[in-house]
Amino acid sequence: MALPFARCLRLCSWGAKRLGIAATEARRGISFKLEEKTAHSSLALFRDDTGVKYGLVGLEPSKVALNVERFREWAVVLADTAITSGRHYWEVTVKRSQQFRIGVADVDMSRDSCIGADDHSWVFTYAQRKWHTMLANEKAPVEGIGQPEKVGLLLEYEAQKLSLVDVSQVSVVHTIQTDFRGPVVPAFALWDGELLTHSGFEVPQGL
Repeated sequence: MALPFARCLRLCSWGAKRLGIAATEARRGISFKLEEKTAHSSLALFRDDTGVKYGLVGLEPSKVALNVERFREWAVVLADTAITSGRHYWEVTVKRSQQFRIGVADVDMSRDSCIGADDHSWVFTYAQRKWHTMLANEKAPVEGIGQPEKVGLLLEYEAQKLSLVDVSQVSVVHTIQTDFRGPVVPAFALWDGELLTHSGFEVPQGL
């Protein structure tokens, strides 16, 4: 379930009050945009805040609005919708990126860290033409999927699972066993190219 912001303020004590949280229909997965106030200065959002582009130089830090939500050291951006229950599915189109991470993170993870580098995020990482899972800076290889044009992510909150989905086959490639302790948000990091997110889907049949 994705909770309305006001209600989540009353129910959650993990920092979700710092993010806008949108309601969705019971069967429909979350619908989210990327939250500009969390985006590192090397990242630029586009297409109505559903896409993110990496810039080698990026914006001068002095040109970016100061706030405690912004990632300071790593090219990370979070979504604007937190998840506290349910099964949710979204997709990511990869455009000219050879190094990126996609997954979920605690809403209050450190803005001095990178997703995958601590135990407050759970991600799939793509680099050097290979996929890995990544948690607390430890990697494990993922087999059975090559360089994608589009991939899916399936989050099962109560089951504590995050899965990478082959959208062409509508099948799970690999599943991470997670340890959610509170609200989590879709999370993205990249060091070249672009990522475009697609959300608001029902979970596909068979997943």
